[in-house]
Amino acid sequence: MEDLLYYGLFFLMPFAAFLYASVGHGGASSYLMILALLGFAPEEIRPTALILNMMVSMASFLNYRKAGEFPTHLFWSLILFSIPAAYFGGTILLDASIYKKVLGVLLIFPVLKFSGIFPIAKEKKLKRAWWMGPLLGILIGFVSGMIGIGGGIILTPIVLMLGWAGVKETAALSALFIFLNSVAGFLGASTYEIPMKEELWVLVPLTVAGGMLGAYLGARKFSNQALKYLLAFVLFFASVKLILG
Repeated sequence: MEDLLYYGLFFLMPFAAFLYASVGHGGASSYLMILALLGFAPEEIRPTALILNMMVSMASFLNYRKAGEFPTHLFWSLILFSIPAAYFGGTILLDASIYKKVLGVLLIFPVLKFSGIFPIAKEKKLKRAWWMGPLLGILIGFVSGMIGIGGGIILTPIVLMLGWAGVKETAALSALFIFLNSVAGFLGASTYEIPMKEELWVLVPLTVAGGMLGAYLGARKFSNQALKYLLAFVLFFASVKLILG
């Protein structure tokens, strides 16, 4: 059974990367979900997810950056404060049971996003005050570093719901935000000097390839709503399992 689950990773991880990258995300929350459910410890899966996140999110950014006008001012107001918060969050190692519950709660965000529940505003719903970007960056950065995600699953629906940027612009914004937060979180988590398991390193090239393909197709108006609904269902099931233990 353990061998079957291990080989299943060779399909699940690239598929998750493909789907997440197709909408401008790095996919760390799905990598963490899969590895946490298979019993890997938080200190093992955080660096794995963040390394994958860096590569996949950069592929997403390179494909989405020319899809629309990049929201430069919004990006800097977020990232300048999220990077130090992500680094600090990365230095915090949660107990495994608490970690799984927090991850389970965070999975609710992509569930709502992929199921289409989060609204996408066609015009600005809330005027962005000077303090909103920094505050949002700090909160998302800290949680991202502590859990091992880039923060895109939280940032994207908020930006779209408030109408601060369009869909393609938000995808590019989130991808670069995820990349830099992942780097900061990884550096913070590296203070523990816990090596990544060899079997997890094997998954890196396949997962990155899946992410690059998803980013390429997603930036060119690829859309498969059925797959998104399927992922929303799987993430919801995993969220409940992680929260309830």
